[in-house]
Amino acid sequence: MSIAAAAAPKAENPYGLMEALEQGGTIAWAVFLILVGMSIGTFYILFTKLIEQQKVINQGKKVRATFWRAANLKEGAAKLEKNSAYKQIVDDGIKAQEEHTKLTDPVEAHDWLHGSLARSEAAINSSLGGGLAFLATVGSTSPFIGLFGTVIGIYRALIKIGAAGQASIDAVAGPVGEALIMTALGLAVAVPAVLAYNFLQRRNKAIAEQLSGFTVDLLAYLVSNGAVKPTVAPAPAAPAAKPAAAKA
Repeated sequence: MSIAAAAAPKAENPYGLMEALEQGGTIAWAVFLILVGMSIGTFYILFTKLIEQQKVINQGKKVRATFWRAANLKEGAAKLEKNSAYKQIVDDGIKAQEEHTKLTDPVEAHDWLHGSLARSEAAINSSLGGGLAFLATVGSTSPFIGLFGTVIGIYRALIKIGAAGQASIDAVAGPVGEALIMTALGLAVAVPAVLAYNFLQRRNKAIAEQLSGFTVDLLAYLVSNGAVKPTVAPAPAAPAAKPAAAKA
């Protein structure tokens, strides 16, 4: 092989992604940018919701470890993290208990407290579910957006065939390649969105069950004036101090 042949640059691929988008024009670029935006939004929501969910899960572990050992609700609430989901429920329960004494129309304390705690729990679950509608929308619509690009690519291929008078590979390779790329992009965006939606939804369901159990225990504590509360394991004993070293 001659030196000139070895030094010759490699021929560029005329059927790559960027070439297909350039051939597709405005419609191909619009479809591509929409799918990229959907993909970025999907992963942003996935990671932010994972962080938010993990915070609530860690708060639940702390509640089980320290909250029910407190002498009263206010002391227990002071041990919880500020702006945490469980602290919000406790604060709303304390506030509802104080407001019940101010009612002029007699209402059962159980019904009043149950309604207030249920409203607080529903607000937390609604916050945890934020963004999941976007994932469901991406999972259901992105394949059709990719299919739209596919249809346009096939249409352009047919026009080229008609203009050339024959179905040569050079005439249809570009538009058909563009069509297949759009189909693949639509599926590549839809699959992670569906998986992320199902995964986050399952974690939200587990968190909602923990919040519901805590709300029931808190309601029992409030209506019984502290007589009924969950049984918790005793706090671990502090390690014994090491004996002082004997003097020489």
